[in-house]
Amino acid sequence: MTDPRPRLILASQSPRRRELLAAAGYEFEVLPSEVDESPGLCSQCGPAELVARLAIAKGAEVVRRLADDAGRRDGIVVACDTVAEIGGTILGKPADEDHARYMIELLSGQLHRVYSGLCLWPMRGVPRTEVAITTLRMDPLDVPAIDDYIASRKWEGKAGAFGYQDGLDWLHVIQGSESNVVGLPMELLAEMLAKVA
Repeated sequence: MTDPRPRLILASQSPRRRELLAAAGYEFEVLPSEVDESPGLCSQCGPAELVARLAIAKGAEVVRRLADDAGRRDGIVVACDTVAEIGGTILGKPADEDHARYMIELLSGQLHRVYSGLCLWPMRGVPRTEVAITTLRMDPLDVPAIDDYIASRKWEGKAGAFGYQDGLDWLHVIQGSESNVVGLPMELLAEMLAKVA
């Protein structure tokens, strides 16, 4: 019996997204997008519009490359972009230790949200894009706790300077998808694949 699920092409080099797809049993290949993720693409956007636009841009770039380079006509490109947001301030990946410290100090003791734009782009069809939103609470952190976390370097490459998958006991999901916080909303992916496939 053949697997009814289509082959996916992950437009990301994120190890966390690869791990989530593999753990869910999806067959996929990785072809990272070369889109610049700087905020210039949508400098006046809110977080939902920003992640949706970036996901579409990433998907379009990979679809174009596949069609140009190999004439590929099968598979579904999966493109995703994730940011954290608090009080209207969008937090992407920290540039350095000082930037990471600023983000953690801003989030400490506060409710905040993680947004992921998810674009599914079939090689033989039209793209679909949706946004997942998860609300979290970070416990208040004192200076030594923040110092220890910054020294751990676990913040590197993570939107909002934190990784839910790291088992941080001071970070709590209040509403929404846990996998969204890790970087790929798996529940939304399954719903969208059911519509696209």
